[in-house]
Amino acid sequence: MIGFGLRLVVAGGREALTRLLVIAAAVAIGSGLLLTTLAGVNAVNAQLTRYASMYPQASAGDADPLWWSTRFDYFHGKQIIRIDVAATGATAPTPVGVPTTPGPGEYYASPALRDLLAAHPADQLGDRYPGRDLGTVGPAALTSPDTLLVIAGGTPDQVAKLPAAKQVTSVGDTPALPETTVNLILGVIAGGLLFPVLIFIGTATRLSAARREQRFAAMRLVGATPRQIAIVAAVEATAAAVAGTAVGFGLFYAFRGPLAGIPFTGMPFFPSDLSLGMLDALLVALGVPAGAAVAAQVSLRRVRISPLGVTRRVTPRAPRAYRLIPALLGVAVLFFAIGFKPETSDGQTAVFLPGLLLIMAGLVFAGPWLTMVGAQVMARYANRPATLIAARRLADNPKAGFRAISGIMLALFVTSVAVGVITTIIANRGPAPVGSTEAGQVSLYLPEDAPATPDSLFTDLRSITDVRSAFAVRENPDWMSASEPGLIACAEIPSAYGRCAEGATVAEVATGLIPFRQSASSSRVWPAASVPLGDLQRLPVMSILVDTDGSAAAVERSRTVLEAAFPAFRVAPNVPGDFESDFANTLRGWEQLANVVIVASLALGGCSLAVSVIGGLTERRRPFSLLRLSGAPVRVLRRVVALESAVPMLAVAAVAIGMGLLAAHLFLRAQMHYTLVAPEPRFYVIVVIGLATCLGVIASTLPLLERITGPETARSE
Repeated sequence: MIGFGLRLVVAGGREALTRLLVIAAAVAIGSGLLLTTLAGVNAVNAQLTRYASMYPQASAGDADPLWWSTRFDYFHGKQIIRIDVAATGATAPTPVGVPTTPGPGEYYASPALRDLLAAHPADQLGDRYPGRDLGTVGPAALTSPDTLLVIAGGTPDQVAKLPAAKQVTSVGDTPALPETTVNLILGVIAGGLLFPVLIFIGTATRLSAARREQRFAAMRLVGATPRQIAIVAAVEATAAAVAGTAVGFGLFYAFRGPLAGIPFTGMPFFPSDLSLGMLDALLVALGVPAGAAVAAQVSLRRVRISPLGVTRRVTPRAPRAYRLIPALLGVAVLFFAIGFKPETSDGQTAVFLPGLLLIMAGLVFAGPWLTMVGAQVMARYANRPATLIAARRLADNPKAGFRAISGIMLALFVTSVAVGVITTIIANRGPAPVGSTEAGQVSLYLPEDAPATPDSLFTDLRSITDVRSAFAVRENPDWMSASEPGLIACAEIPSAYGRCAEGATVAEVATGLIPFRQSASSSRVWPAASVPLGDLQRLPVMSILVDTDGSAAAVERSRTVLEAAFPAFRVAPNVPGDFESDFANTLRGWEQLANVVIVASLALGGCSLAVSVIGGLTERRRPFSLLRLSGAPVRVLRRVVALESAVPMLAVAAVAIGMGLLAAHLFLRAQMHYTLVAPEPRFYVIVVIGLATCLGVIASTLPLLERITGPETARSE
């Protein structure tokens, strides 16, 4: 029977060959995307593993220890990671990515950082890393080709005095960061893309299922057993799936290089990061054909009952409103978390994760009922034959109408939650606005044990072009009872940051002249301090502030001068919003990944709908032919097919986005006490363009209707 099944696949006429090619092409696209998704998860895990290697754990062993300190710097808003090391003996470990441990006055730089050093004057960046350049940091130590990393050498005494310095006897074996939130995001996003991929593959393998049922029923009538029919069906479906899966592997490896260069997570991957493990490859190579065989078996359940089972079709039982219960329970869990959020991260995960999963599962479970309700509403207000026919057909079998678009619903929900959360966090914790006073301020916060400020520092800072002023904020001895922790002479306050109270000579001010989570204001009035002006200079310096015109050259030159004066600080001189900018860029990377999921899922949804429409047209060509013979114009039939596909898709999209934004709002209220900020217009533009593309794909199948519903199809033989 296996040989007979293969003969039917390749020698069953033009219809069989066309079906084989269409299914193989659909499976190739789906399996290629499935491989890309699995490789993308592996790539993100590889990035996290290499990122963890920058933070080795303090350890003791037989080898000589290596002093290690990781610090951060910024240049044009981009984070630079600086690792200071010092070997204490010949057997000390070597940092990952470099051939030898740099000695005092030596350093290695990543390729991206070397490009920056070559492209900008030394007084803006290069002077921060004096000494001998030993070469390039290799990819093994870089999370991305764009990573800015410098590994600098020093003496053991120098590195030991740096903040967070530690002694390590092994490097590179630190496990990937156990970030529950990151793993949750990756899992949800991967699931949001995998689900529509699997829906697409399953829909493709069921193409022309009704025609095959009729053929297999005829075979049963002439004596074929159910087991023989099952083998033939499995061989047909598996042959197309195997061919498509093989092509999918070829597509993945052909486009792996260009895909790696796309910053899905805010930074590009190395091509080698997009790798497949043995389990991943076997999962796709064996799972997709096996799934196709199972889908073929499921599609023949009526033939197994009896050879006449194909003709005995009854209206399925209508879905009930109880299908909404899981989604409502998920919303209730998130509402509960607003007032009773657990204190620990594990406890929070135990509340938020089940709530989101309940909503996701509930939306899929409630999809057929929502489709039926939409069809009933459409039928109630129908004023054209096409609308009424489409509504009645959807209401007759809402499960089939929802099946092809269930992936779209889940993907839109997942991405709406991600985009809503990310947009709100960026709005509340984003970088300083371009052109604002904050964007032109460079500040350095000094710890209590900081060395004395060099006398020439302020002279050097004020000599920089486009620096307006440079001054120190000193520690307020009465800061526990005062309104602000710092003190400054009123004559030194730049007008953009406010002014002193009337008659005051010394003012109590915020450390950076900008109160926490507020903006600089020229109208702000700082309260008078009780410290006399003559005693101010004897107080320790809390912070050094440089007010520039905001130009990149002035900001970076000021930062370089401050770093040269205080080379041993963990936190480098910064512009308000440096960390927030880096944090926002990371979040935008996740937002971009969410947008990729939207585009991919909608494209897959459009393809699934197209395959479903083609299969439906093939199965219903005789009823459509009878309608044409009875006088129905082709345009009416086209409108029926379009409405059957478009109405559920648009309704599902609206429900999924609404539920996603509601879940995002509840999560933000419970976790961060933020109110949801509406996503940027580009989110809606992406969704609209994606849905329009899906409609275009559906429309491209409609010309087939006229060709397959000719009068000859209505004959009964």
